[in-house]
Amino acid sequence: MLAGLLVPLALTAVMVPFRSSVANTDAALALILVIVAVAAAGYRPAGYLAAVSAAGWFDFFLTRPYETFSITRATDIETTVLLLVIGIAVTEIAVWGHRQHATASRRSGYLAGIHDAARAVAAGGSPVSLADEVSDRLVRLLSLRSCQFQYGRAGLGQPGRIEHDGRVTVAGSPWDVDQFGLPHNSGTELLAESGDRLLGRFLMEPDPGARPTREQLLVAVAFADQVAAALAAGQPAGA
Repeated sequence: MLAGLLVPLALTAVMVPFRSSVANTDAALALILVIVAVAAAGYRPAGYLAAVSAAGWFDFFLTRPYETFSITRATDIETTVLLLVIGIAVTEIAVWGHRQHATASRRSGYLAGIHDAARAVAAGGSPVSLADEVSDRLVRLLSLRSCQFQYGRAGLGQPGRIEHDGRVTVAGSPWDVDQFGLPHNSGTELLAESGDRLLGRFLMEPDPGARPTREQLLVAVAFADQVAAALAAGQPAGA
């Protein structure tokens, strides 16, 4: 924010001795470079501030009448407006790029976690250890207060449930996660099933302020499937 405010001021002040010999369009291009540099951080308010600061100080120092916030020539008005518009557009592109990069990084983390769980199942690791590890991953993934794995059918109760398709239900009725978050009054469960066999569940205490996405819920289901596969591999078919 400080760079967005002060760097355009410093640059236009440096150009003052040369304003009679340097075309205003060239000065505007130099200011656009400053806006791009600030906007590259992906922080929208800073990019907007840089665009406004650049347009304002360009008007003040480099357009006639000098040292006033007024413009008399139509070309200077066009250049100032374009400077502001391009600055805002560059900022939006930078913010979009950062958002896409963050999404790609997050998905890469999801895939790495699922791969680690699948590798543990293939290696014949302890299902108990895998369940504990997945519980920790679910706490981070879904912003939970706590998560524990419970074996078998005992004490299933009627908490909210994350279904296999990523939907959330309460007593069989759909639940709006975007609006209300995960059900937290009675907790939320995620079943570990293999075929028609119920092997246990993850019982979660959600943070009321968390709003996990459908993508995150599907990743959670994938984790539960890996735990179910590990448990099923260690039990006879009729258990």
